[in-house]
Amino acid sequence: MQEIKSVESADVAGKRVVVRVDLDVLQGDAIQDGRLHAAVPTLRLLKEKGASKITVIGHAGRPHGEVIESFRLAPVEARLRALAPDIEFEVKENLRFDSREEANDPEFAKELAALGDVFVNESFGNAHRAHASTVGITKFLPSYAGLQFAKEVTYIVAARTPPQGSIAVLGGAKFETKRPLIEKLLATYSEVLLGGALGNDVIRARGLPVGNSLVSDEPVPVSIASNDKISTALDAVLKNVDAGAERTALIVDTQDNETIVDIGPGTATAWATKVSEAPFILWNGTMGIYEDGFTIGTDAIARAIAERGMRALVGGGDTVAAIGKIKLDPEKVFVSTGGGSMLELLTNGTLPAIEALKS
Repeated sequence: MQEIKSVESADVAGKRVVVRVDLDVLQGDAIQDGRLHAAVPTLRLLKEKGASKITVIGHAGRPHGEVIESFRLAPVEARLRALAPDIEFEVKENLRFDSREEANDPEFAKELAALGDVFVNESFGNAHRAHASTVGITKFLPSYAGLQFAKEVTYIVAARTPPQGSIAVLGGAKFETKRPLIEKLLATYSEVLLGGALGNDVIRARGLPVGNSLVSDEPVPVSIASNDKISTALDAVLKNVDAGAERTALIVDTQDNETIVDIGPGTATAWATKVSEAPFILWNGTMGIYEDGFTIGTDAIARAIAERGMRALVGGGDTVAAIGKIKLDPEKVFVSTGGGSMLELLTNGTLPAIEALKS
């Protein structure tokens, strides 16, 4: 893969720099600021290298080209300034208030480019989207990857060819979108542990009951369902959809009115052991409905990674939240800031914003 240029090699002394930052961190009235933390080293480097002005651009939410008050960036800007009080920068309003951003409109890209002399992309979470601020702008300015962006590419590309005996752990939903990745991982990893709705899909395809659990509309092909590299839960936490009562049982005992909400304690223990014995772990997606408090499986895997101290690549919103509760060795565990971009890069080996930085 052709190398992208890092901001470390950029000549920015006396120049205006436009930095695309992942500002999509609003969660209701709260701010999940991990992505903002990740951008601060790049902003600090630009200051140290003598940039005359730093302009931060980004988006929040999906306003679809309309100005929506709840998506204004003022609270995000305030948090970013609190994280980097020693750095002067300007933050432009939500790019997605203008429909031309998502359309990758060349005129809008040119307007963004007019804000600076150099462009730095520090928004890996949006690297899988060909928008004006991630792709179009690179046609008008010398363009570089931010420090975090460059690390993301390095770690994720390396995870496409893992050491022998490595294990991939996947959760979440949407089998139809993750099928290409699963097929890729089956060719390169020793075992793939499937939790969440992805696990439900394979459990169903193997002729076992899933009750009223979330499943994909697309059937799992026999080539995947019959692959002995794929492991699914043997027991699960089940919730009765009528009474709301919960119980733990073997998958084979799942009733029609029950929903699988997490892998069971037996599976969690077995998978944690497998994880602790692997040389490398790729993990994306929770093992249960984490946001509703079903955390047994996800937390077990997080603890195994932390206690064993093996190399790991972790990504995905709730997955990052789970791993964030546990002290990890940053030299061994890389936490990606972009779930969707991470999955697409693992699958395809490149992303629109990466290709744009090569030109």
